[in-house]
Amino acid sequence: MFHEIVFPATFGFALFMLGMKIMEASLQAWAGPRLIKLLQASTRTPWTGLLSSTFVTAVLQSSTAITVMTIGLVNAGLLSYGRTLGIILGGNIGTCLTTELIALNISRLGIPLLIGSLIVWAAAVISEEALPRQRTDAPWAQLLKPLQFGSLAVFGFSLIMIAIKWMQSIGPALDQRGVIAWLLEHADDSLLWGAIAGGLLTALIHSSAAVIAMTMGLVATGTLPIEFGIAMVLGSNVGTCITPLIAAIGSSRSGRFVAWSHVILNVLGAFLFMPLIPWLEAAAVWMSSNPASQIAHTQTIFNVACSLLALPFCYLPVWSRWGGPTPRRLNIPPHRQQ
Repeated sequence: MFHEIVFPATFGFALFMLGMKIMEASLQAWAGPRLIKLLQASTRTPWTGLLSSTFVTAVLQSSTAITVMTIGLVNAGLLSYGRTLGIILGGNIGTCLTTELIALNISRLGIPLLIGSLIVWAAAVISEEALPRQRTDAPWAQLLKPLQFGSLAVFGFSLIMIAIKWMQSIGPALDQRGVIAWLLEHADDSLLWGAIAGGLLTALIHSSAAVIAMTMGLVATGTLPIEFGIAMVLGSNVGTCITPLIAAIGSSRSGRFVAWSHVILNVLGAFLFMPLIPWLEAAAVWMSSNPASQIAHTQTIFNVACSLLALPFCYLPVWSRWGGPTPRRLNIPPHRQQ
């Protein structure tokens, strides 16, 4: 049992989380400050906030990070509550890029990507160390830092690909020991079990991407039926709300509103789509014949549909009167406005 289930599941999960954190940290160090400025400048309307947040979240690979940073901006008085609504909706859409990339089934490229990224990173670091001080302003020298962060991001993504292979390997062992049969027995009564399982797992590990990746692996091997996997996807979107709620502890009223808006969006969306799981399955099957891709497409359909359905409500005048004072402006000295 240890070699077939415990070790692959534990090691695979740890490797997945490590890869996610390396990729997220590298991308944030590379482009994070500029992207946050983009968010501040492009949230004049919910629609522009949705578009910019989708882009920023897709680049940073973490909707939770965007939501937590948004709470920080609101607490600092740099954003009003009304201007965060589009950011919340766009964050849910942008996070789908991770699962869609995983669904491309490029896990066989994990080790080549790992080796290639390490070579590029080492070459960039050695080149920077060997660079004469008087030539640090050269155009080609300015590319070394982005190259280092970019190669680290690819390194993190390669760890994710390798981890998925490990986590997929536990499916047959779980099936032999009756774990899957027990889950399916309860799923016959109500798919709510799947949603609860997805929500609890995500709340415990603070990563819906990890839970959805595991679900994709189990569905791909035929261990779980797709409708149960879809229910877990819906539940994972609810479970991911735990991190913003923790971040909102001790926040201003506006910050708490941001966190609870995230919760309400995902909870209402899950309740709305639970009866529509057969339709989601039909749409996913129409889009792809690969079971893992079907789970990823379901996640995308759910988040895009929920965000677009909620977008018109973001234009209600009531939001401009909620959440606290008008955001303050940054006072930047003239010589630093270049």
